[in-house]
Amino acid sequence: MYRLFFLAALALLPLAHPAPAQDNTITIATVTRAPFSMEENGTHVGFSVELWSMLAADLGVQTNFLRTDSFQEMLDLVVARQVDGAIANISITAGREAIMDFSQPIFDSGLQIMLPYETGSGSIFQALLTRDIAIAVLVAIGLLFGGGMLMWVFERHRQPYFDRDARDALFPSFWWSLNLVVNGGFEERMPMSRPGRVFAVILVFASLFLVSVFVAKITAAMTVDALQSSVESINDLDGKRVGTLAGSTAEQFLDQREIATITFEDLDPMLRQFEDTTLDAVFFDGPILSYYTTTRGSGTARMVSRVFKPENYGMALPTGSPLREQINQGLLRLREDGRYGALRAKWFGAGN
Repeated sequence: MYRLFFLAALALLPLAHPAPAQDNTITIATVTRAPFSMEENGTHVGFSVELWSMLAADLGVQTNFLRTDSFQEMLDLVVARQVDGAIANISITAGREAIMDFSQPIFDSGLQIMLPYETGSGSIFQALLTRDIAIAVLVAIGLLFGGGMLMWVFERHRQPYFDRDARDALFPSFWWSLNLVVNGGFEERMPMSRPGRVFAVILVFASLFLVSVFVAKITAAMTVDALQSSVESINDLDGKRVGTLAGSTAEQFLDQREIATITFEDLDPMLRQFEDTTLDAVFFDGPILSYYTTTRGSGTARMVSRVFKPENYGMALPTGSPLREQINQGLLRLREDGRYGALRAKWFGAGN
């Protein structure tokens, strides 16, 4: 009886753990996450795809890639044991380890912030060249011209400085009012007429308000630019429109710090919102964002260099998968013979 029970258990063992099909083909789920997994001209490419292809060659198996529409769908297929494994930028976490297995880490990663390139990257002159400041400058010049010409009307026949025709008096009158506002006027050109003296006093008091408004405009512009350029920590994201992917480790990280986020089901819609300036920042996997800033987002996006939460990517496998040990041994061989390093340099640069 014991022998019969043991034989029956052996017969049922393949049903409990997925193994390569009889035709030696393994089904691997994936999702588009450039540069780890993507599709170009009908061909599956990317760092994770090529890494698995090397492992598959060492294992002597064929691969059928199943590209899913979402990250969560890919993981659900692994949990439901409907595929033999999954590859992409899959972070190894305690929660995921409880419902699936992972290979050894295949890539060291981390969560980072991506900002619009112009945020904090321009000079002080760019901060000052705004529409509000331009309007304030034009209004101030207009008032100075108007005030100077009105003083010319009052003082034209009272002193030599204003005794000239209207065309010749334009700049001298403007210069007189400018000096009155900035320096308090010229003592030797004190208004002589009664209307001129009254107007000069009014102009001096009005200049206090005019200069204050102008300085306030410049100070506000510089302050806003300084605040925008100070996004160097997670707390700096508070109150900003921050995008991330729903269900990602990035969303969990921000939720723990009570920072509001705008979540997306897929990467591309989030990047489009970022390009449309609907988002102030994106918080997600550093390698994904870094690849975007050097390709599609070149010149429009920049990275905050700090890594806020180091993570490791791995290959996801159904719990108890018999492929796990073979994959881990294969990964060690790829690292030892240099093929892993060459593949990483191909996709992320030799200095990465």
